[in-house]
Amino acid sequence: MANKENSMREVRIEKIILSCGGVKDELEKSIKLLKKISKKTPVRKMTYKRIPTFGIRPKLEVGCMVTIRGDEAIALLKRLLAAVENNLRKKQIQENFFSFGIAEYIEIPGEEYDREIGMIGFSTTVVFSRKGRRVLIRRIKKSKISKKQHVSKQEIIKFMEENFNTKIK
Repeated sequence: MANKENSMREVRIEKIILSCGGVKDELEKSIKLLKKISKKTPVRKMTYKRIPTFGIRPKLEVGCMVTIRGDEAIALLKRLLAAVENNLRKKQIQENFFSFGIAEYIEIPGEEYDREIGMIGFSTTVVFSRKGRRVLIRRIKKSKISKKQHVSKQEIIKFMEENFNTKIK
């Protein structure tokens, strides 16, 4: 019998999260930007605490985010990596995910300047997982998963170099 790879050890991209911050007019511009890039409706994020020194009060909208999964996520990730010239730094990569920022959205191939939005950027988080993660997040009979079920930093680096031709510095 041939030696087969264990399908439970296979690394895959679970989701991509695009997020942007701002209040009032900046928030509206951020929402338009994320809607333009992802073709999905972003959700607004609110504060729950009061921090007077920063002018933060409960139920103040301070940001927005959108989650993309599946084939759309992979296609979008290729475009977003092209904006940062397929380069990532080791300190941007953590266990189970990596994050990077895009300073100006016009760096993304295919995106043009929009006068209503102006020049703003956003941050991108790519989350990795293996099969079996649902055991951790389901509602009924929730359980822990072992450390070896997490995706390590080295596995993320290997996955990105093989599938997206990304250079890790």
